[in-house]
Amino acid sequence: MIDVNSALAANRDAITDLIGAAEQSAKVWTTPRAPGKWSPSQVVEHVARSLDESANVVSGALSKFPNLPFFLRPVARGLLFNRVLKKGTFPKAKTNKAMNPASGPATTTEARVRLTGALVRFDRACRTCAQAGGTVASATFGDVSVVDYARFTEVHTRHHRKQVLGASAE
Repeated sequence: MIDVNSALAANRDAITDLIGAAEQSAKVWTTPRAPGKWSPSQVVEHVARSLDESANVVSGALSKFPNLPFFLRPVARGLLFNRVLKKGTFPKAKTNKAMNPASGPATTTEARVRLTGALVRFDRACRTCAQAGGTVASATFGDVSVVDYARFTEVHTRHHRKQVLGASAE
């Protein structure tokens, strides 16, 4: 089991990799890779929103993530959260409306600022949570460790990095 410092370092690496992918996609920055798909700019905004909302969850604030009834949280934890942690991959899925961006940062420079700011908030929230016992009370997954929550977030970021790289290759 990794500690919170290692999990947060992996998140920083994932964000650094996403920023690099964003910079490679500058020529197609606001162009969706296919009809109904997101542009690299929108993907970056989705990841930044996810980090912002994850910081809210970890700190105990209200978030825009789904609020499932308590009896469904173990199901969501087993079908999505634990599966992502075990396999290290994110399944294809639709996001909830609040995480679905109509647009994103106008430039890759703005993307760097947006992602870095969201990561700083998430990092602080995770460190505070770890010092207070290390349990995250997720309205989607139930109680999970802050280390596992950070790992889940890292896998999510890496999942979207592949999409940004795919857009720049087309």
